[in-house]
Amino acid sequence: MRRWAGSAIFAAMSVALAGCSDIAKLPVSAGTGPTPTLPAPNKTLIPTVNIAPAKGWPIGAVPQGAPGTGVAAFARGLDHPRWLYVLPNGDVLVAETNAPPKPDDAKGIRGWVMGLVMKWAGAGVPSANRITLLRDTDGDGVADVRTVLLDAGNGLSSPFGMALVGNQIFVANADAVLKFPYLAGDTRITAAGVKVVDLPGGPINHHWTKNLIASADGCKLYVTVGSNSNVAENGMTAETGRAAIWEVDAQTGAHRIFASGLRNPVGMAWDPASALLWTVVNERDELGSDLVPDYLTSVSDGGFYGWPYSYYGQHVDVRVAPQQPDLVAKAVVPDYALGPHTASLGLASSFGNALPPSFANGMFIGQHGSWNRRPHSGYKVIFVPFVGGKTSGAPLDVLTGFLSSEGNAYGRPVGVALDKQGALLVADDVGNVVWRVSSQR
Repeated sequence: MRRWAGSAIFAAMSVALAGCSDIAKLPVSAGTGPTPTLPAPNKTLIPTVNIAPAKGWPIGAVPQGAPGTGVAAFARGLDHPRWLYVLPNGDVLVAETNAPPKPDDAKGIRGWVMGLVMKWAGAGVPSANRITLLRDTDGDGVADVRTVLLDAGNGLSSPFGMALVGNQIFVANADAVLKFPYLAGDTRITAAGVKVVDLPGGPINHHWTKNLIASADGCKLYVTVGSNSNVAENGMTAETGRAAIWEVDAQTGAHRIFASGLRNPVGMAWDPASALLWTVVNERDELGSDLVPDYLTSVSDGGFYGWPYSYYGQHVDVRVAPQQPDLVAKAVVPDYALGPHTASLGLASSFGNALPPSFANGMFIGQHGSWNRRPHSGYKVIFVPFVGGKTSGAPLDVLTGFLSSEGNAYGRPVGVALDKQGALLVADDVGNVVWRVSSQR
């Protein structure tokens, strides 16, 4: 009865909010590419709320792959799989995770509304706090071995990013980076995690997903730390060390800010042609359905990318006070817009993939999908082509069909990774599936 009442309240609230929100005047494509269209902000009294209710996949249904590809479930029945990491022996690690308790991130009417929205989207469930190992022993593209590699007993708390360096696995919790001993072929690690470095957490911890990637020599870790708010409405003190990518010494934990002004960077990848670090960033909300585009960008040491004072370079956000014109003047323009409110999270270089030739050189991006845009955006996996280490051309759809014709979410793609055979793996945290996209020959 309580669940029915909650659903009825949410449905009524959605209708009321829809009447107060704006509708996009531009297609998603206008906010995509190296020179996106950036119309004037359209700030409404009540934020646009247009969430796709999480329903899960009907029996027998799968997402639609690009021409020349086939799609199958690599593993089903997972618990909110968010992030993926492929070990050198081909084992696939899946972070089954969700947000930690954030008591100060749900205060007031806005916090209450957002809490309902996230619950309706399938994000309001307790974290499994688990990294599961999946192994395909017969090479048929389906995992036939599943074990718990690490869990809360090892010290996991809303784990997300993972990286293997030598004989150590590094895991980014919501508030710290831990390391664990690992030998090739291990299916269970019993050791407790050793803390490498604390990360910003606390009772707000608005963007809790901390990702990490190792440098080529394994000496450094690069760690994403999202902002503690939309546009610093909690004050800049609450943003200390946030909206940034950290550079961390993998052994000592010594760290510094590598790049800043990145509202919520999540996925990271190295481009083999340029050896540059790239990231995808979730930009700010509540400026209308056509603003602000999320983006893919190379990241320069010491670069400042605008947040919270400006977006997409020097476009000032007048909601932020006091302003910092000196910082705005230095704001780096991102390389490539990914459409407004697409919630682009996953990122993987296509180097070494075995998909059709159109995906030979570029980046795969998992777009989790919008809540602050009408109509929806994202809810798919795309590919951005590269030439000579730079973005080049329009994005290509890789995996679609996550939304029903009624606007419900069968699934929501998050992390992406290439398996040892060169197929693309996609974590789907609503369908509780890891999908495998392979070439049809």
